[in-house]
Amino acid sequence: MLPQDAQDPAPGPHHPTHHTTTAERGSFAVARCSCGWAGPARRSRERARADARSHAPEPAPAPAPAPAPAPAAPGH
Repeated sequence: MLPQDAQDPAPGPHHPTHHTTTAERGSFAVARCSCGWAGPARRSRERARADARSHAPEPAPAPAPAPAPAPAAPGH
C-alpha cells in the first residue's frame, strides 16, 4: 500500500486506466484502485466512495461526430 502522501503512479502499460472499487474490512470501508492506490479506511461507505471518485480521473468526453458533408449544388 502506498503512503498517503505518495504520488499516484501514472497509467501505463500495466494499468492503462484507473478502475476504483470499495471494500469493507470490518466496520471500515476502503477505496482501492487498479493502479495500486488505496484510500484511508473510513467508517462511512459514502466517504470511501467519494475518495474513489476523487482518485479516478474523469472520463474523457466522447468525440463529437463529424459533420455531414454539404450537399452538392444542383447541376454540378
